[in-house]
Amino acid sequence: MTVHPKVKEIITRRHFFQECGLGVGKIALASLLGGGFKHLGAQAAIENPLAPKAPHFAPTAKRVIYLFMAGGPSQLDLFDRKPTLEKYDGQPIPAEVVKDQRYAFIERNASLMASPFKFSHYGDSGAELSEMLPHLGEIADDVCILKSVHTDAFNHAPAQVFMNTGSQQLGRPSMGSWVTYGLGSEAEDLPAFVVLNSAGGLSGGANNYGCGFLPTVYQGVLLRSQGDPILNLSNPPGYTREMQGEAIDLINSLNQDHLGLVGDPEIKTRINSYEMAYRLQESAPDLIDIKQESEETLEMYGVEPGKASFANNCLLARRLAERGVRFINLYHEAWDHHSNVKGGLEQQCKLTDQPAAALVKDLKQRGLLEDTLVVWGGEFGRTPMVESNASLGRSLGRDHHPQAFTMWMAGGG
Repeated sequence: MTVHPKVKEIITRRHFFQECGLGVGKIALASLLGGGFKHLGAQAAIENPLAPKAPHFAPTAKRVIYLFMAGGPSQLDLFDRKPTLEKYDGQPIPAEVVKDQRYAFIERNASLMASPFKFSHYGDSGAELSEMLPHLGEIADDVCILKSVHTDAFNHAPAQVFMNTGSQQLGRPSMGSWVTYGLGSEAEDLPAFVVLNSAGGLSGGANNYGCGFLPTVYQGVLLRSQGDPILNLSNPPGYTREMQGEAIDLINSLNQDHLGLVGDPEIKTRINSYEMAYRLQESAPDLIDIKQESEETLEMYGVEPGKASFANNCLLARRLAERGVRFINLYHEAWDHHSNVKGGLEQQCKLTDQPAAALVKDLKQRGLLEDTLVVWGGEFGRTPMVESNASLGRSLGRDHHPQAFTMWMAGGG
């Protein structure tokens, strides 16, 4: 029986995962690719799945930086002042307002809570922002604030996955995977899709930046901003690059033979991953060496060299953009303020407001903002009602609110 090529590809891909069992590190490296590998000679003539591709129409943006604030920032305390909420502060919310709406912890008759923060108008646009966002106020005319975002997802994990993949269903490709699948990459010595994380893990986990049913070459690669950028990337003592090159020659020769037998496209990915990993041993340490930056730049971002932080990651995002990386995801997970929303926002805005604004300023002064789309937002917003549950140790917080929240965008032409 003649098997359709696409069906054969699916069968062999499934066989690859079942029989070969790539580990997490290899899957990450499988999303790296590059040009010729000096040790391979004729064997290096492997099609590059992430070579730059021409889009269907002339784009205004060449890359994306997605600043994802996991946990659900309170739009009411940062972007969306409600004078009526101030008027009825402390009163129970009318029943007709919350009809048929779901909440995680609060009762339907919970009291309304006005924002504890002052708001001011910024820029020629007159954008009204909280006192917690003074640095964003400085770039108010460079951002587009979207106050009408909503979602059907109610809990953190499905909501995060939805905002990163467009579906609550696990196993769907992330935005970064789709973008690199469609456009390829202009980076030769770095991954096409890079992920940086700060302030804890994600409820949606690696599903937020996974490749789903796309080939693993489009998987997001998690980089660390201190220490080894990628775990297990460095050679052990006594193992030279010449020795490594000879070993990879042999491995890729075997992979070429296997490719000829089964025609599995994932084997091409594996060959390219070894090639990229070899080059990453030099390019990745250079990338995270922010001591190359001027004191003025470090001060603008609020970076402390040697300390992992959202500020550090924002600076690395600009360096990645300069090097042609197509999609850059920054995750900062600390916005789930069921209790003490005032103190929680004060802490998180102190960590994120300055570097996020500095990233936009820096891209603009370097001529990169016009072709870089910067996106800021979380998975949902917070309720206008107070969450106060003594049995859970919670007071003056806000519950999940998927019906309305705020995001902002900058750049992209």
